[in-house]
Amino acid sequence: MELGIISGYNEDSFIAAKNDGLSFIELCMNIGTDIGALEADADNILRRIKEYGVKIGSIGRWGGRRILSDGTADPGELAVAQRLIDVCAKLGCPVYVTGCRFEQELTFDQNCAAAVNFFGALCEYGAAKAVRIAAYNCRWDNFVCDDRAWTRVLGALPALGIKFDPSHAIYAGEDYLSLMKKWGRRFYHIHLKGSLVIDGERFDDPPIGMDQTNWGAFMAVLYNQRYEGTLSLEPHSETWSGEMLKKGVRFSIDYIRPFLLGD
Repeated sequence: MELGIISGYNEDSFIAAKNDGLSFIELCMNIGTDIGALEADADNILRRIKEYGVKIGSIGRWGGRRILSDGTADPGELAVAQRLIDVCAKLGCPVYVTGCRFEQELTFDQNCAAAVNFFGALCEYGAAKAVRIAAYNCRWDNFVCDDRAWTRVLGALPALGIKFDPSHAIYAGEDYLSLMKKWGRRFYHIHLKGSLVIDGERFDDPPIGMDQTNWGAFMAVLYNQRYEGTLSLEPHSETWSGEMLKKGVRFSIDYIRPFLLGD
């Protein structure tokens, strides 16, 4: 397993990742971000990868509408996804992460069929470029995030994987270890951030090791499932921002590092 962090792709981002002893950077090109700027900077990013020895471990896109009310793929978002897969291929990034919003005009069965078509098209496009596709388990404009949807959509698409984050399962009231036991062989990428529930509500996303997630058990299941992919730190807390951000990242790195027995 390799440890990295969600970050930007400028020079300072690569320097910071290298100084922290991280293997990769993850790029989140969400709705509203400038895809063209990433494409235009791809050659410079290749230089930074070579110069600093820090890879691009994942590129993902959260938010937005992937299918239309008639069940067909949104042509604009499909084109953006293909452009980002092209960037993955150019940068040697192995995984593209995305989701699929539930359309209220369609039944669950119809949404699943539409998601199969959408993800299937991306899997086919990515396969030709050695880029694997993963559905994120975040609920942001995405319903392919739990056992019920995975059974239907991933069941129909053997090439489709999962980007897993235990905090999303915890906040949804799911058993994250049970999901890992059942679906861990389909994990292509993982986010690491803490989760803290107080009085039945999300309280904060502190650095990992300061939260309620059983990270020892989490890692034990990953080893059991023969996971050999990427682990991406996701600083995601208003408390641990500003001057506290670097301290939280350092704490998370030092906490998880002993679990990486091959590192």
